[in-house]
Amino acid sequence: MRFAISFLISASLMAPAYGQVFRLTREQMIKYTAKNPFDRFPDGRPKVDDKLLERVKGLSLEEAWTILLKKGYHHQFAGWDFQVLHPGQKLVGRAVTAQYLPLRPDLGEVLDADAKAEGLPRGQNQKVIDLLQLNDVPVIDLMGAAPGHNFGGDNLQSAVYGLTRTGAVIDGTIRDVEGIRELPSQIYFKKAHPAAVAEVMVVGINIPVKVGEAVVMPGDVVLGNSEGVIFIPPHLVKEIVDTADLTHIHDDWTKAKFLTGKYKASELYGGPPLSPELQKEYDAYVRKRQAELNK
Repeated sequence: MRFAISFLISASLMAPAYGQVFRLTREQMIKYTAKNPFDRFPDGRPKVDDKLLERVKGLSLEEAWTILLKKGYHHQFAGWDFQVLHPGQKLVGRAVTAQYLPLRPDLGEVLDADAKAEGLPRGQNQKVIDLLQLNDVPVIDLMGAAPGHNFGGDNLQSAVYGLTRTGAVIDGTIRDVEGIRELPSQIYFKKAHPAAVAEVMVVGINIPVKVGEAVVMPGDVVLGNSEGVIFIPPHLVKEIVDTADLTHIHDDWTKAKFLTGKYKASELYGGPPLSPELQKEYDAYVRKRQAELNK
């Protein structure tokens, strides 16, 4: 039995009914994301600040990965066997997670009846997409690539992008790839397949999920590039971007100095400490750039 299914079922025993799927209550969401230092959405999902998300766009996966490893987060990368819709384009946003299972008729009937009673969509993918907001990224456990393990074609992916302006991470398939490639959306997926969603049911939204080799929590910051995608716990985002920004600032200053032609490589890079004059100039440059970044 997959980790997240066991988790959500045990959580649901303590939670009031939510209708069509299992979810954490607001109190449970806060409990399981207790280190989150940011605001929260009404359901308790961490809401990393939009300005910080903009700074995440400047990160490489390696910069995030290094700090995640040091902090003991060894299962935050997905990418070995994912395809990337637009290589060279980044994906950044807040995770909205969803977990699917193979269709079981008795359970599916109850889920559909609950959805109807609540006036919610019966469509499996629409249940997730209708919840999305600006800067969200749907992170979907569809049990890998197989016929029917589909999270939308060009129509539904247009809906995703229209709501989020980001993209998606799908441990499953997409269809209508030629149409989807015309969208600015960045999507990570296992394979393309012409079959629409079938013989599956969404059973959990905004619960812990496993996508590829990564464990993802609702509200994690998604960072994807041509190598793959990393999921950053909210409480580590600022430390990662601050560390990376300082590296970028140092590199910018060093390269600008070298381009003047006035310095030997050993004077600025890998040699003895900077001269007092250069150190003073460098410190002032760092303060100025950090102030600009934190406006």
